[in-house]
Amino acid sequence: MRMLCSTTLLAEFFLIGFAGLVAMKDPDLTATTVWTVCGVLMAASLLLCRIAGQPLGIRLGWGLQIALVVSGVYVPMMFVLGLCFGGLWWASLHFGRKVDEAKARWAALSEDGTVTPGPDAA
Repeated sequence: MRMLCSTTLLAEFFLIGFAGLVAMKDPDLTATTVWTVCGVLMAASLLLCRIAGQPLGIRLGWGLQIALVVSGVYVPMMFVLGLCFGGLWWASLHFGRKVDEAKARWAALSEDGTVTPGPDAA
């Protein structure tokens, strides 16, 4: 699960950076404001990669997804992209758990000696 969540968060790092470039065109926003907000969100996405598999990391990840959707107030396309990445975050959690469960079952079976790994297993 951690790998899928971290991949989603890393992609969001770049998305936030590009959204910052678009937000620079808004005459009501200063460059300092845009890059302070974007910098904090970009740093958060990278730091969350470290704790992505833990309960706190998952909750904070959902908070980042909400922040991306809310940023659509200044960059309207972020409403759509935020929802898309929210869906990716959900999928990373959902399918990541399934993969982790399958790995655990496989490890338990191979420890019992009932299944021997093939030549490709590492």
